Amino acid sequence: MHPSTQHGYSLTFDVDYPHRLSRWKTAFRVVLAAPILLLVAILVGGGRFTGATSSWGVDPWTITLPDASYYGGLVVLAPLIMIVVRRKYPRWWFDWNVALLGLQSRIAAYLYLLREEYPSTDEQQAVRLAVRYPDASRDLSRWLPLVKWLLAIPHLIVLSVLSAASIVTVVLSWFAVVCTGRYPRSLFDFHVGVLRWHYRVIAYAFLLVTDDYPPFRLAA
Repeated sequence: MHPSTQHGYSLTFDVDYPHRLSRWKTAFRVVLAAPILLLVAILVGGGRFTGATSSWGVDPWTITLPDASYYGGLVVLAPLIMIVVRRKYPRWWFDWNVALLGLQSRIAAYLYLLREEYPSTDEQQAVRLAVRYPDASRDLSRWLPLVKWLLAIPHLIVLSVLSAASIVTVVLSWFAVVCTGRYPRSLFDFHVGVLRWHYRVIAYAFLLVTDDYPPFRLAA
C-alpha cells in the first residue's frame, strides 16, 4: 500500500513529469508499443481487450453484459458476489486487479507520451498507482456494489467527452515533443488528470474497493 492512500481517496495516481523526451521514440511510439499491447491482449483475452484499451482512451468505457464478470481483464463479478453474500473481498482478487490496473496505467502513460521508458510488466517505474485494500465488513456496503455501475453513469458521460478531447490533445503533444523534445506542462497535467479520474471511477464501479463516490475533478 502506498503511504498516500492512508488518507483521502482510496486510489491515488500520478506520473513524474519528464523534463526532456526523445523525439524519435515519441515519433514512433505507436509502433514501439505494439509488443506490450499484444502482451496485454493475450493476458486479458482477445474478447476483453476492448475494455482494457479504455484505460488509455481508445474505445472508451466498453463493457458488454454477456461478459460483465470482467472489465478489461479485471475480476468484477466474483468480488461483487463475495461482498454481497459474505462481506469479504479476497486479497488475491484484489492484488490481481491492482496489478493489472497498474500495468494498464503504465501502458496508458506510454501511449499518452507521458513517459518514454518502456512499460514494465511488474515494476512501478515513474507511474505511481496505489489502491488501499478495503476491510469489506467495515468499509464496504453490502448492497451498494449492485448499483455502483449505475451511479457511475454521470462520470462515464463526462469521461467520454474528456477521452475524446484527450485524443486531440495527445496529437498536439506529439507534435510538441517531436519538434521541441518537451511535453507542454498544461497538456501533461490534463492527461494525468483524465487518467486519474478514469481509474478512480474504475476503483469505485468495477474494482468495488471503495464506497466513496469519485470526485468530479482532474486534480489529485
